[in-house]
Amino acid sequence: MLSAAGVVAGFGPAVQGGGQMVGTIGFLNEGGVELDSPSDEELDGRLYADLSRLNTDHPFTPPGKFYIRTRASRILPNSTPWTVKTAGLVERELTLEATHLSSRAEALGSHLMECSGNNRATRYGLLSVANWSGVPLADLIDKAGPAKRSTRVVISGFDEYTKQSVNSVPGASWSFTLDEIASSKAFLATHINDLPLSKDHGAPVRLVVPGWYGCACIKWVQSVTLADENVESTSQMREFASRTGQKGVPELARDFLPALIQIAAMPIRVEKWQTKGKVHYRVIGLSWGGSRRASSLFIRFNPEEDYVPVGHYRPANDDLWTIWTHDWSPTAPGKFLIRLMTKDHGLTQRLNSGFFVREVEIDDV
Repeated sequence: MLSAAGVVAGFGPAVQGGGQMVGTIGFLNEGGVELDSPSDEELDGRLYADLSRLNTDHPFTPPGKFYIRTRASRILPNSTPWTVKTAGLVERELTLEATHLSSRAEALGSHLMECSGNNRATRYGLLSVANWSGVPLADLIDKAGPAKRSTRVVISGFDEYTKQSVNSVPGASWSFTLDEIASSKAFLATHINDLPLSKDHGAPVRLVVPGWYGCACIKWVQSVTLADENVESTSQMREFASRTGQKGVPELARDFLPALIQIAAMPIRVEKWQTKGKVHYRVIGLSWGGSRRASSLFIRFNPEEDYVPVGHYRPANDDLWTIWTHDWSPTAPGKFLIRLMTKDHGLTQRLNSGFFVREVEIDDV
């Protein structure tokens, strides 16, 4: 399927080095979900980001298009003030108003977030980058004064809905070690892209844990509870155990592995170009995840082919995605499975298993 000629995902005609882009090729056999518009409500509410619009001039998720995995409850309190209570194994309990946290918010940089359920059926649209402002969670914990036995913290948010979900179970809470909070530089966010959080994005306060899947980034935060090593895993942790690479479904939080975003890469757009009367193609893609980006990427277009290095890939060293490109000249028409891999060690199971494979059909070579 070829889109309107001469348009790069909504950003205008593309002309480069004597060649001109004449259209884009759609991906096959993916979910029919609508992109960039919210749908349904409460636990089943979603917004899938249209990643095909990204390019080097517009590398971040547009304002208002950051993905949503769960929309706000219809009975979310509008109470003033909204408070966040720090309790449990602490020297002093704290109750802070959201307005106080918002007044202390500082710019904490651009961070990527991905839903652990991001997949082909969602057109991989549960993935976004935004600028965030908020308050470091470690500062709040330090003010409360962790007791000697406290080694973990449970972050919990509002968790009541008017109807039962067909896809999800209630459970807005996650348990972390104190070291994980410190090393990830987790924070309580009050603003996204310089604007106050919307209700669907967790207003007035949500947790952001850089480098962790979105299921751990609790929305509508109401409590920060310090606990010891024997605290049980939460229903949210158990629901997403398989998606975050756990060994079974542990009963205790201490037996969970960190829900770290795995190294990943995939194409987001395939462009058709004409240069001096000849047709060729350009694959534009993203790479993200891992404590460090993949040092190198390899691509192939069918199982019988060998992997070759991605033509233009320069890994970033921050908590964002990297946009890469690869020029491609298929020798014959047909359907092609575009697959990436890396030889790096680490959390690469999804990538190297073919989880992010996308299919296109080429009819003009």
